Order: sequence, then structure tokens, then C-alpha cells
Amino acid sequence: MNTRPPLPPFTRESAIEKVRLAEDGWNSRDPSKVALAYSLETKWRNRAEFANNRDEAQAFLQRKWKKELDYRLIKELWAFTENRIAVRYAYEWHDDSGNWFRSYGNENWEFAPDGLMTRRFACVNDMPITASERLFHWPLGRRPDDHPSLSDLGL
Repeated sequence: MNTRPPLPPFTRESAIEKVRLAEDGWNSRDPSKVALAYSLETKWRNRAEFANNRDEAQAFLQRKWKKELDYRLIKELWAFTENRIAVRYAYEWHDDSGNWFRSYGNENWEFAPDGLMTRRFACVNDMPITASERLFHWPLGRRPDDHPSLSDLGL
């Protein structure tokens, strides 16, 4: 059986690690890589869009990152239980016309014993920003360890 550590039941430390690993994956903007963190039968709600398995989740991610250019994400642990994690997050991106946005959201995650995510429910709001209002300036990819967190940035 393949596993995706850290595994439930979560401790505060393992929940924080799981959140950072998810952030790192999404910052890769690689739909096929990110999709491997989800069970084959994963269920998603993202805004008003639903995914009912890993393939649909991967297709969602492909569409997302074709629209949301120069995407940079920060996630932060909000709460956790044995096999569930709640996060808050913000990400910055621009559209193909150069309009910048900061998207704020919350996600609720549920995990199987193997560490794969079985359910993901996301609520997201987009706020237009100017390029000068951007706060996430690291090179595309993984957020550097010394970059401020959402709390550090006052978000």
C-alpha cells in the first residue's frame, strides 16, 4: 500500500507539515504531481465546481493554472483533528490581460489512513490588486522558508 506521510492521526506538528507539503505541491503548478496527493475517489468542491475523482481534480488544476498565471500560494494551519485539517490561505496571480488578484480562502480536508486526501472543500474570494500591492515575490515554485507567513504579513 502506498502512503502519503504524514499520516493521520495528526499532531499539531504533523498537521503543519501536511499543510506545508500541500502548499509546496500547489506552488509547483504541476497538475499530475499535485493530483497524486488525492485518493482515486476524492471528492472536491472548489467555489462552484465539483470534482468526483482524481482525474477530475487533475483536470480542474490544469484549467486553474492556465487561467491563474504566476500563481504563488501561502497556506496556514487553522485547526485539525485526527484525520481532518482546516487551512486558510491566500494566493496571488494575474490573468492573461495582466490584471493582478489576491485570492483568499479556507479549505477543509479529510484524509484516509494512507494519508491521501479523500475530501476537499474550498471557499475562495478574489480581490483585485495592483502589481505594487503584491506581497508574494519569491521566484515561481516553493515558497522560501524565510518568506513571511500569512500571519506575519497581516493577512
